[in-house]
Amino acid sequence: MDVVVILCLAVVVLVPCVFWVWHVSERMKSQVQPGLLGRGSRTLLVIAHPDDEAMFFAPTLLGLGRLRHLVFLLCFSAGNYYNQGEIRKKELLRSCDVLGIPPSNVMIIDNRDFPDDPRAQWDTERVASVLLRHIEVNDINLVVTFDAGGVSGHSNHVALYTAVRTLHSEGKLPEGCTVLTLQSVNVLRKYLSLLDLPCSLLQARDVLFVLTSKEVTQAKRAMSCHRSQLLWFRRLYVFFSRYMRINSLHFL
Repeated sequence: MDVVVILCLAVVVLVPCVFWVWHVSERMKSQVQPGLLGRGSRTLLVIAHPDDEAMFFAPTLLGLGRLRHLVFLLCFSAGNYYNQGEIRKKELLRSCDVLGIPPSNVMIIDNRDFPDDPRAQWDTERVASVLLRHIEVNDINLVVTFDAGGVSGHSNHVALYTAVRTLHSEGKLPEGCTVLTLQSVNVLRKYLSLLDLPCSLLQARDVLFVLTSKEVTQAKRAMSCHRSQLLWFRRLYVFFSRYMRINSLHFL
């Protein structure tokens, strides 16, 4: 009997909380993001592997789409760790199409300098050189990439942050070009899905993107394009990860 009472009380407490979180997330679709330019801005998303754009940055990409940003994507490897590089390139292009990035705005680097390997240490100067050239050629005024934690701690993710931070700290970025980094969170928060929203709202951040239920479906469709990567644990990730719904970002 006591167990039934406890369960009933839990339902009474949790159900309103869940509905509040859902209501807030739906309202935030139209929220203006301070510090971000609007229509006409040229944004570059810098990722390490095909599927990073959907697994980690879908809320940012769809949020920037709301703001009418012109988005480019630079992927520093073909994701060839298991010799699936050619397959994964095609999957990335399909995913980007779902997320609103045309193939002409996608650049995939596939060479030995940047192997898809968590044990490999990418050369910071080489990464920075390639990145800066891409920024200048495409007249980019906003760069988005991982933070120092790389979300998952993958060394290739961290290498991108290190290169961007180097360009920023040395004053090599073009005038007016700013950098946003995706906040890494602890494992518990990472898998709270939408229930992480209260924490995301309370914690310091410069930009917050939260997807509506319709946009979450779109993000999942993008992730489903990466069929070669949809092992059982990644399917669980898609269901539970906050990064499929929420992105908190900080300016450098």
